[in-house]
Amino acid sequence: MPSIGVIQRMKIATALFASACAIAPNAIAMNAHAMDARIRSQLAKLDPQTRLEQRCDMEAMDRIKAAGKGYQPDKVIAYSFGDPKTIGNKLKTEGAVFRSKGEWYRLAFKCETSDDHFDVTAFKYRIGDMVPRDDWDAHYLYD
Repeated sequence: MPSIGVIQRMKIATALFASACAIAPNAIAMNAHAMDARIRSQLAKLDPQTRLEQRCDMEAMDRIKAAGKGYQPDKVIAYSFGDPKTIGNKLKTEGAVFRSKGEWYRLAFKCETSDDHFDVTAFKYRIGDMVPRDDWDAHYLYD
């Protein structure tokens, strides 16, 4: 389970990111190389560690949606089932989740970014099982 500090930091980052998405709702569906300037501006306000996490979460949504398997991700949380591991520009998590059509699914991914954490240079992911609704509260998941 993530620490309270991690949860607070991610809540702040999520609020900033959500406000950017409200301004530019189609921006998160764009290719990483064509990131909307408003999203980039919001990411620039984050500390480097949080920017790395948010940028990788955005990439996860883009990749899952682009795979054409019927998922429509609107949220990724990298830490629901365990803390992500970061080394430099790399983030790895086995404990992520994403929400699609009102349901949460387990997710694991490895993400590498540029030094400034704006451009994703490598990304691999694996979608897991749907998270039962009985488990949502314990992992801070919501409708």
